[in-house]
Amino acid sequence: MSDGSPGAVLRAQPPAEAPPRPERRTLLVACVLVFMAQMATTVYLPSLPTVERDLHVSRSLAALSVSLFVVGAAAPVVFWGRAADRYGRRAAVLASLALFTGSSALLAATGSVTVLLALRALQGIGAGGAAIIARIFVRDLGGGDALARRLSVLSVAFVSALGGGQFLGGLIGRYADWRAGFAVLAAIGAVGAVGVLTLPLEPGRGRQEQAGMVRIYRGILGVRQFLLPTVAGGLGFATVVLLQEVAPFVTQQHFGLTAGEYGDLGLLFGLAYFAGAMLVNRLVARVGSSWLMRLGALVMTCSGLLMVALWLVPGLGTTTALVLFVALYCATTFGQAALFPSSMAVAVSAVTEHGAYAVALCGFLAQSIAGVAATAAVLLHADLAWSAVATGLGALALLLVGRRGPRPAQPSA
Repeated sequence: MSDGSPGAVLRAQPPAEAPPRPERRTLLVACVLVFMAQMATTVYLPSLPTVERDLHVSRSLAALSVSLFVVGAAAPVVFWGRAADRYGRRAAVLASLALFTGSSALLAATGSVTVLLALRALQGIGAGGAAIIARIFVRDLGGGDALARRLSVLSVAFVSALGGGQFLGGLIGRYADWRAGFAVLAAIGAVGAVGVLTLPLEPGRGRQEQAGMVRIYRGILGVRQFLLPTVAGGLGFATVVLLQEVAPFVTQQHFGLTAGEYGDLGLLFGLAYFAGAMLVNRLVARVGSSWLMRLGALVMTCSGLLMVALWLVPGLGTTTALVLFVALYCATTFGQAALFPSSMAVAVSAVTEHGAYAVALCGFLAQSIAGVAATAAVLLHADLAWSAVATGLGALALLLVGRRGPRPAQPSA
């Protein structure tokens, strides 16, 4: 029996019938889009100190180019979800890719910090749209723990961009101008657009569906089983974004690494994320998404506490401290790889109708939380300060998902 709440109405409605999808091809194109969106951050990270010197700006202003990308990716995500439902998945994602590819091409030629910041925000808007609609593609294939497995496949693309993008960024830092990475991103965006054109995607529902957009989003927010894991996943994402923003400065200015050497570390970070994604892929059918998201939050909290301890222990040698820092960074990325796809699967599977809206809202909340953390990180130069914030984010995520509750009813695929 319905309790009369907006959330109950959403839960009570049966899922819409959907025609069969070419799952492998859909996942492949979705992976390209997720890879592209994440690489827009990681290929650029090793060059942040170079940008600081090249454009004669402060560390905070250089880091702001990361924050604006994250905020740009978050701000319009709910409207991308609306566009995907009204105009269809294909039209919406092609619009986002056009914005991403165009801004990336312009970034490859910029020499002004003002233009850099403006274009990074636009690039983020395009990247956020492409990444969230890619997840909508995957949600269209079905929900439940099977969705967690599919999202863990997307995590492999995230891994590739996390490790490979940072490694490529290190090579660019060694042998080319830092702007070359943006040319690479423009090319990947074009490849993604070609891939989208090969997919049979959900058509738009037209204007009638859009009349209740606010009501639909309010109803989804009223579903507790959606809201708590979504916020927890966003807190985990915020932790990783914070680390990504401060790590180039910590490793290059505190430990004396070059941009190329920091880029090489991306391979280790990518392996850690890959291990977490594979954990989800292999165990989700056995232990469930809820258990895996709790495990991920616990790992992130513990690694954060140890990161705080690292800066408090006196007399550690530089090499020892660097090894511990890298190991704890890897532990954090491992935890996030287990937390994020599991929390998203739990959240969107709790809403059996309006799947595009649920995915978009989940992405909006996660990106918004990460955007706030990235903006705050601009001001956190002290190692103890940013590590304490990272610990607090992980602990709050654990608090939100730590209690064992009933697993949400699984909608039919």
